[in-house]
Amino acid sequence: MRRIIIVGIGTGIGKTVASSVLVEALKADYWKPIQCGDLDNSDTKVVGSLVSNEKSVFHQESYRLKGYKSPHAAASEENILIDLNRLYVPDTKNTLIIEPPGGLMVPLNNTDLVIDLLQLFDGEVVLVSQNYLGSINHTLLTAGALQSRGFNVLGIIFNGEPNKDSEEIILKITELPMLGRIELEDKVNKKMILKYAPEFVNV
Repeated sequence: MRRIIIVGIGTGIGKTVASSVLVEALKADYWKPIQCGDLDNSDTKVVGSLVSNEKSVFHQESYRLKGYKSPHAAASEENILIDLNRLYVPDTKNTLIIEPPGGLMVPLNNTDLVIDLLQLFDGEVVLVSQNYLGSINHTLLTAGALQSRGFNVLGIIFNGEPNKDSEEIILKITELPMLGRIELEDKVNKKMILKYAPEFVNV
C-alpha cells in the first residue's frame, strides 16, 4: 500500500482541497487521523463530497474532537490523551492519502507533535504551500524540518494566487519539484476537483 501524507505550511492553506484533488487523481482512499471541531462537516465528509470516483474509501478518524483548536487543547477539554500508539493506519490495498491536522509543529499532547505522528506512517510527503506575506519563511521551515528528519518529500503543490518570485526562490532553496498548482476558484465542488485531477495523476 502506498501512503501519501499531505502536509501544509500552516492551517487553512488548502490541504483538504489538495487532498481531494489527489484522492480523485489517484482514485485513492482518504484518512484524517485527528479531526478537531466541525464534526458534522469534518474534512473526511468534505473530501467525500468532492470526490466523484467510486473506488475511493473514506476511513473513520481515530480521534474526533469537538474543539476547533490545537489537538492537544481540544483533547484536554474532553479529558482525552492523544496516544500515537492508538493511531492505526487503515487496512487497505489502495493508495492512501493521509491528511494530518494543522502544521508540523502543532502539539498532539505534552510531548508529541504532528511531525512525530508522520514518522509512524512510513509514507511519502506532499507539501502544500500558499502565497502570502511570510509564506516563504513558513514553507522553507516546513520543508527543512521534513528533510532533516529524512522524509521522502515528493514536491510542492502551490495553492491559490501565484507569486512567481516567491515560488522560484522556494523551489531553488528546497530543491524540491513543483508538483502542480491549484488556483483560487470561486467554487470548490466536484467539477472543480475533476478539473485539476488530471494534472496530478503521475504524483
